[in-house]
Amino acid sequence: MASGQKIPAKMTAIAISEPGGPRVLKPETRDVPVPGPGEVLIRVRAAGVNRPDVLQRKGAYPPPPGASDLPGLEVSGEVAALGDQISRWRIGDRVCALTPGGGYAEYVKVHAGSVLPLPAGFTHTEAAAVPETYFTVWHNVFERGGLKSGETLLVHGGSSGIGTTAIQLAAAFGAYVVTTAGSKEKCDACLKLGADRAINYREEDFVAAVKDATAGRGANVILDMVAGDYVTRNYEAAAVEGRIVQIAVQGGAAASVDFSKLMVKRLTHTGSTLRPRTVEFKAAIAAALEAQVWPLLGSRKIAPVMDTILPLSEAWRAHERMEDGEHIGKIVLDVG
Repeated sequence: MASGQKIPAKMTAIAISEPGGPRVLKPETRDVPVPGPGEVLIRVRAAGVNRPDVLQRKGAYPPPPGASDLPGLEVSGEVAALGDQISRWRIGDRVCALTPGGGYAEYVKVHAGSVLPLPAGFTHTEAAAVPETYFTVWHNVFERGGLKSGETLLVHGGSSGIGTTAIQLAAAFGAYVVTTAGSKEKCDACLKLGADRAINYREEDFVAAVKDATAGRGANVILDMVAGDYVTRNYEAAAVEGRIVQIAVQGGAAASVDFSKLMVKRLTHTGSTLRPRTVEFKAAIAAALEAQVWPLLGSRKIAPVMDTILPLSEAWRAHERMEDGEHIGKIVLDVG
């Protein structure tokens, strides 16, 4: 293992003391991870907070085999040490990375294929808001959903980290973007980011609004985090040959569905999770992002929407903020 300045044996991390509410997130002293072959040790400067972290804290989303039991799926920082078989990265490189866990800590080890350079001009707190949402949106909207320029994307939860990312990326690549959100403030924020139509789902039926916004055609791609009773409504809102991509089930994992709609419209309803996928799969997404999205980030044509930045020691407050549902954009922990 190659390393730069002296790396301590111990570090501070935020662990889940037991399944429960935000206050179960407590600081612990842990051994600093040692990178193995193909892995990079990152001195974490900031860590993104995501909905899967909340689910893990509650005991509903265990880490995949071999991953850290600590929450935290995205970080930014500097390369502190290199395992064997690393050719691209050097000690001191400023990077951000998608992690399978362990981000709520001063150090984390990550497979080199999931590491990307800091976008030009980005702070560490901004960069830590990028990997999880951009990996997720790129794969599910553009690769799995096959969104093309001129098509319509409907994204539910447009003011979330995923939603704000999807709006900007889809607009940047020439799509017509319709989104749902739960307040006028959130709808206004979505419009400022590039959405063509923002639907307050508390006041409007999103199916009728989507049909109105598309002259009756419906959405070509729907990115959904709700499931439950949204499944049937998504089928109604979709265009012929539409693609519905499921990335979460916040409204319930079970649904009663009329499959005749899927048949008549020739719909595709697919879905995915990112965390348990192979390092090779994640490396392929990273390469696509660096080639096609990193220039947009570096030029500030798109950027993560920052809601709240809190110190690592107040991770519980970050989870409270996420669960109160009032945030617009990303919540990030400043690790220092």
